[in-house]
Amino acid sequence: MSYLALARKWRPRSFTELAGQDHVMRALVNALQTGRVHHAFLFTGTRGVGKTTIARILAKSLNCETGMTPTPCGVCSACREIDEGRFVDLIEVDAASRTKVDDTRELLDNVQYAPARGRYKVYLIDEVHMLSTHSFNALLKTLEEPPPHVKFLLATTDPQKLPVTVLSRCLQFNLKRFPPAMILNRLKFICEQESIEFEIDALRMVARAAEGSMRDALSLLDQVIAFGGGKLTAEDTRTMLGTLDRAQVFGIVEALMARDARKVLDRVNELDEHAPDYREVLAELASLLQKLALLQAVPDLQIDESDDVETYKKLAAAITPEDAQLFYQIAIVGRRDLELAPDARGGFEMVLLRMLAFSAQEVVASAGSAPSAAPAPARSAGASSGGGVPASVRAAAAAPAPTQSPAPAVQAAHAAPSAPAAPAAPAAASGSDGDWNAMVAQMGLGGITRQLAANCAFLGRQGNKVRLSLAPEGAHYRTAMMEEKLKQALSTYYGESVVLEFVEGEASGGEVMNTPARQLKAAADDRLQNARSSIENDPNIRAMKEIFGATVTPESIRPTDNH
Repeated sequence: MSYLALARKWRPRSFTELAGQDHVMRALVNALQTGRVHHAFLFTGTRGVGKTTIARILAKSLNCETGMTPTPCGVCSACREIDEGRFVDLIEVDAASRTKVDDTRELLDNVQYAPARGRYKVYLIDEVHMLSTHSFNALLKTLEEPPPHVKFLLATTDPQKLPVTVLSRCLQFNLKRFPPAMILNRLKFICEQESIEFEIDALRMVARAAEGSMRDALSLLDQVIAFGGGKLTAEDTRTMLGTLDRAQVFGIVEALMARDARKVLDRVNELDEHAPDYREVLAELASLLQKLALLQAVPDLQIDESDDVETYKKLAAAITPEDAQLFYQIAIVGRRDLELAPDARGGFEMVLLRMLAFSAQEVVASAGSAPSAAPAPARSAGASSGGGVPASVRAAAAAPAPTQSPAPAVQAAHAAPSAPAAPAAPAAASGSDGDWNAMVAQMGLGGITRQLAANCAFLGRQGNKVRLSLAPEGAHYRTAMMEEKLKQALSTYYGESVVLEFVEGEASGGEVMNTPARQLKAAADDRLQNARSSIENDPNIRAMKEIFGATVTPESIRPTDNH
């Protein structure tokens, strides 16, 4: 007996066997139970998601000899003939090979005749978007008002190409891609039923490679079984699919976090032995970084169970949110530009070295310490005496331009073991202890941690306990991760381990908390008010108002910097 491919052997035969398309199954089952079955259905979706399978199950439900039912018996002659593809009243048409209007007219000539065996004559037109414009026009009238014994089941992967006149005559159901976890469970069930030895990692790779298509997954499973001689191993599957070992991507990210260029290039050498597609490697790297960012934002997020969850959580805790975002951006831009590189490996190495060359703190620092940015508030248009931003506030708002030691991330990568920078912090602390603006500037904070600090006021230090008052508008910046980072920065600043205590709400005694963020906002409001006053008092503006009846829109006025 000839071998039957798994995709055909394990095709669902009834709605009860169907999985992953509950929204479609529910509508069809209810329609069959109530007898309200439309005359034309359109099933859309990518390849291998069950369009033709659902259409055949519906044809069986309409023509089962036990009666029209959502649970066809599967044993009567009509059900068996439909499963075998030889039922005379189920006319399956491949629109891709019959695009001409003459083919459509020939097909419709037999619509008027009653079914030979079944209850309904069912026309199943696959890839219906391939029909020509004239073929659609010939089909329209019959599709709108077919004889009572005719049902049309249309399937397409590209519904955008269908005329709206066809779409308006059909009940449309969009079939979804299968998630990798669902494909994995199905593959595991089939392997157990077929008594095939398998490694779960091999099935995970097949499920991911299928990209949401169950048919592709079963075809790949057949291929891997043949490649492995009847057994499924992760190594054989990776070799056959050309899949990148995810552990190698984890290793690259770990080397990037360590700021170790030699280790990064060693990882690339190991990777190059498998002749990978470096564009796909960058895609895998970006996907990994995206999941790390999700876990940082929502630590209890349930990611795809086919992934190594513990490794993801470990990396998410080790990498900073700023670096995760920066690495992700560099990866996707590098993937786009990889074709411009002299060779793929060289372009990939340059992308990784670009990640090493920058850190999120350095990027913010360079923006905050640019010559044109620091003095800007004092020379802004409309900023009179008292409207400028104090120097200490400017230092707290912009990332620091390090004078004594680089930012912690850069220091870890470049400082020699014999020259630690930690002893310099207490000396700085002794001169600015109590001045929270200066303390924030010297700690070298960045990103969300800086926002948390900027929305706090310094209440004092008792022993190793540092007390901060957190303004209500900054409460959402306080997370366990950000609090821990601020505590570590303060410990480095004081040269000893400190305990951080937050007091939420305004300062006691009815005083308004004067945080760096509020000082910046007050200074910006003053500059804006001064700028608007300057415009209102300008003689030229007044002349235009008097002569031309001009008006000034206050919202359009913005202070500008003079350099």
